[in-house]
Amino acid sequence: MTFLVYLGLIIFVIGGIGFLITAFKTNILWGLACLLLAPVSLIFLILHWNVAKNPFFLQLVGMAVIFLGSMMGGKL
Repeated sequence: MTFLVYLGLIIFVIGGIGFLITAFKTNILWGLACLLLAPVSLIFLILHWNVAKNPFFLQLVGMAVIFLGSMMGGKL
């Protein structure tokens, strides 16, 4: 279903924005590093798990919805 793919994409993007907001709230340098360098996001997630876990899990939910939508779209 195309609707589920787009819904999952919206959820994923909201989680990503939330992750960046969390990084910028921690420190502006963390925010800039996460924005410009992808591997730094993983380091930030590990070091600041308590504050970064909610946006991370929201991104995982978005990816699951995208996957579900793409699997349903192929079978219908």
